Amino acid sequence: MAATKTPAPTRPRAADVLERVYDLKAATVRLGIATPDPSDEDGQRWLRDGFNRPEDGSKGKPFPGQYLSGKITFTESQLAEILLISYEETRAKKQARPKPSTGRPRRIRAVNTPALATV
Repeated sequence: MAATKTPAPTRPRAADVLERVYDLKAATVRLGIATPDPSDEDGQRWLRDGFNRPEDGSKGKPFPGQYLSGKITFTESQLAEILLISYEETRAKKQARPKPSTGRPRRIRAVNTPALATV
């Protein structure tokens, strides 16, 4: 059998590699947590804390992302992965939560018996 040459790897084009990148505020807007209003800071702490989770997984799976110019940034594919992590954690919390106790059932009194007996 004759040896065949494998084709040389081609470099991907820049348009194929680059994804849209979002900073912390834009990422929360893209995820639907916050509104575009600059004063709305909803979800930014949650996203930052998720990104800064320990790598050992002791506080949950860390969110993907990277620092770019000293700021935390996320690509669209990373935001999709963050949503999946969030859904999995929410589902796990709901399954782990015990059913609430109904407490002691109330005593059913007879129809004509008064609540307190008088002497």
